[in-house]
Amino acid sequence: MKKMMTAIIGLFVLILSLPEFADAIPAFARKYDMSCNTCHSPAPRLKAFGDEFAGNGFVLEGQEPPRYYRETGDDQLMLLREIPLAIRFDGYFRYQPENNDRTDVQFPYLIKLLSGAQIAKNFSYYFYFFFNERGEVAGLEDAYLMFNNVFAGDLDIYIGQFQVSDPLFKRELRLTFEDYQVYRVKPGNSSINLTYDRGIMVTYGLPSKTDLVLEFLNGSGIDKADANRNFDTDKYKNVMARISQEINENIRLGIFGYYGNEAQAGSKNSVRIAGPDLTLGFHPIELNVQYVWREDNNPLFNSTSLMNTNGAFAELVYTPDDDRSTWYGVVLYNWVKSPAGGLSYQSATCTGNYLLGRNVRLLGEYTYDIEKKSNKITIGIITAF
Repeated sequence: MKKMMTAIIGLFVLILSLPEFADAIPAFARKYDMSCNTCHSPAPRLKAFGDEFAGNGFVLEGQEPPRYYRETGDDQLMLLREIPLAIRFDGYFRYQPENNDRTDVQFPYLIKLLSGAQIAKNFSYYFYFFFNERGEVAGLEDAYLMFNNVFAGDLDIYIGQFQVSDPLFKRELRLTFEDYQVYRVKPGNSSINLTYDRGIMVTYGLPSKTDLVLEFLNGSGIDKADANRNFDTDKYKNVMARISQEINENIRLGIFGYYGNEAQAGSKNSVRIAGPDLTLGFHPIELNVQYVWREDNNPLFNSTSLMNTNGAFAELVYTPDDDRSTWYGVVLYNWVKSPAGGLSYQSATCTGNYLLGRNVRLLGEYTYDIEKKSNKITIGIITAF
């Protein structure tokens, strides 16, 4: 045990002592010749400017590089000179004392190919492809087309694959290895949770700084099509709605509701999910809080299995020098309570992030599983180029 801890601490110190890497520039930064921290603090966590940039179809108005598109002589054609591509490469060293003192070298843990751009006026695309995720070729996760500023207003429409919880807090942008566990909950045999699904998302921003979101979803995840080339596994469509209000530059409040049905083997499960969320930002601290209540009236599809699930997370992010910080601290608390076997979970996580370069991040993380009274130690390198 002592030898293992000494080795892990030694590795951590060794990585910290490496010289800074030259900044590699992902696709959007390459396009505009700007630093990654224009949109991120640090990557992949979005600043307000980066969130606005993504919501505008990955376009900076009035700053489009003149040679980004080919001159075709056709005003109706925006032909990309080159397809914008970026790569994310993550790897980890993990120590799990509760799992027979197991240590694991998890390099690569994931390799993503990302691409996104405007390809017609007010029309953009975005996707990423997993070359490798936990040792498998996982395929597409986020993949959608976006209609921006529909009817010349602040109305956007997304069609494709995305995370149901994206309008709440984006799992892909967190700075911890530990997940937002309540978004992943699937009681019994249910296929519904707040992660990936196929559907349509409509967003609208009001001048009062009120954001409205409406999602129409298959409710069956993003598995492959069946023998009849159908992605949805039943006849039902599900709905998620959210409203959020910026109180001032430091406080945002939101609330969401989800209603849907799913069928398996001739039985139906009706699902209701709802909860508030809160963001407080007072430099150098940001606090994100999410509570989720869920009711499944038949998650075992046997007509006798009503289940109520409750969960929450609270995330405290410390950025000492705003977007010029070279290190970041995160404390994350997860809680899930469910009668479904194996779903109850409670943990506390403390994470330190140090930038070796603007797009090369070292992660050191300790998680204590309160339910199992066990520890997890993770050291990782996250890169994008």
